[in-house]
Amino acid sequence: MRILVRSKLHKATVTEANPDYIGSITIDADLVEKCGFWPGEKVLVVSNNTGERLETYVIVGEPGSGQIRMNGGAAHRITVGEEIIVMAFEVSDTPVETTFVLVDKDNRFDRYL
Repeated sequence: MRILVRSKLHKATVTEANPDYIGSITIDADLVEKCGFWPGEKVLVVSNNTGERLETYVIVGEPGSGQIRMNGGAAHRITVGEEIIVMAFEVSDTPVETTFVLVDKDNRFDRYL
């Protein structure tokens, strides 16, 4: 068995950070769907600005909002304006189909990578 990247949201910009929220990352519903993320799914979030890496889970945000919000403790580690990558993984003994999504500066779908 291997752990393989299944979905990736690439070059998203954090639009909000709310340390008072219980925890997680809120992602625009349109991007959640395009990436194939599931609500509550564990994801790895990586800051392209600082190299910070953290694990959290997905909360679905308002569709079409471009929202990428770091919540709870994660909001102290990755902040507004940072460019991030969000990845979900799958454990498998065979290759998995991948979905890699690139967004523009407003967190709108640009293209599949």
